[in-house]
Amino acid sequence: MKKLVVLTGAGMSAESGFETFRDAGGLWEQYPVEKVATPEGWMADPDLVTDFYNGLRRQLAEAAPNEGHRLLAEMEREFDVTVVTQNVDDLHERAGSDRVIHLHGELMKVCSSRDPENPFFIRTLPPDALEVKHGERAGDGSLLRPWIVWFGEAVPRLADAARAVETADVFVIIGSSLNV
Repeated sequence: MKKLVVLTGAGMSAESGFETFRDAGGLWEQYPVEKVATPEGWMADPDLVTDFYNGLRRQLAEAAPNEGHRLLAEMEREFDVTVVTQNVDDLHERAGSDRVIHLHGELMKVCSSRDPENPFFIRTLPPDALEVKHGERAGDGSLLRPWIVWFGEAVPRLADAARAVETADVFVIIGSSLNV
């Protein structure tokens, strides 16, 4: 079975009604990046950052996988498919994709603000409790933060993605400008 690796970006999820960050009218025009997507922004105002990601989670809960997501999941019948995504949404998984590498984190997960990559403190929020309360704590006592890779932070799954790409028979890019 041929190995297919697909890199997806914001354009993949835009059709699902999930707001993009960079497009005209995107989230970065409404919220300064440095205030909601950097460690410094988090340290300056964790409540603002928490509110921002709570809003994104509410929006994502209303979004649904589109035909592109579903077609990629269906391709698993004929190919060994790995999706490497720059997106923080869970639309690939909801469409049925089994192997998804999230480069920039996952919006529906939260973690320790002291040690974001510690697997003991990463948890998925249940659909009926997507709001993180101001001051809510992780298991290590630090503030609970979104499990998102912010500007200035390392991309922890980059090596996993590189390994997948190195072994691909076919590599496809969908919905990414490759600017980041």
